[in-house]
Amino acid sequence: MSVLYIVGTPIGNLSDFSPRAVETLSSVDFIAAEDTRVSLKLLTHFGIQKPLISYHEHNLRERGEYILSRIENGESCAIVTDAGMPCISDPGEDLVRLCAERGIEMKVVPSPTAAMSALAISGLSTSRFSFEGFLSVTKKQRQAHLDEIKNFRRTLIFYEAPHKLIYTLEDLLTNLGDRRIALCRELTKIHEEVLRGKISEMLEYYKEKSPKGEYVLVVEGAVEKAENEDITLEKASEMAEKLISEGKKASDACKEIAKLTGFSKSEIYNNIMKK
Repeated sequence: MSVLYIVGTPIGNLSDFSPRAVETLSSVDFIAAEDTRVSLKLLTHFGIQKPLISYHEHNLRERGEYILSRIENGESCAIVTDAGMPCISDPGEDLVRLCAERGIEMKVVPSPTAAMSALAISGLSTSRFSFEGFLSVTKKQRQAHLDEIKNFRRTLIFYEAPHKLIYTLEDLLTNLGDRRIALCRELTKIHEEVLRGKISEMLEYYKEKSPKGEYVLVVEGAVEKAENEDITLEKASEMAEKLISEGKKASDACKEIAKLTGFSKSEIYNNIMKK
């Protein structure tokens, strides 16, 4: 049966591995894995004995053609990554593209993903979000990426390695401002931890404590700047006084201007009474 199965693996806790995933890996002819040593441990735990071939970013072109040729000759293959869903910030994306171009049938067996798990537990808005993956290590590309997304109002999700975490937090603070952030590490594992606060707070924390484990950074989206954001209380009071001079009751005038400026009705009214 010529099929490529995209099979998600646990992001930490082996109990999250689905019966369907076990069944699928047990039924295919061979398995393409990011790191065969990591995948072998998973397969051994579940008693799955299938040939493994490596497929990663350094051999994806050559190995991708080899995998495709075997599938086109009637074999079935499952692609797995070290943890989570293959093809998400992962070389498997290229294999799926090639299969789509050649009309090869594909089926997906989903699993937990670090990005969605972190978003769910972040405490930030989940209604709209943008998965940004890893920021480039190249300064120019990194800056261009941050410039592109700095005004996005949706929640932003990044992946980051421990040795680059402080550098990334510094760049986020400089380019996005001091927003709310949730740092999620070792999700579903024994040392799972979620830290919430401002970017500046997390930066200070990790300057004192060395980062460990793989991180998902969930960052608050940009707040839309109101047209009246620069209006002072004095200006709001003058706007209310103008309405009063035109015949409106003081309470009604203060209420109307409060809706426009963000100051409370009582703040505007008390400021007028002080004059």
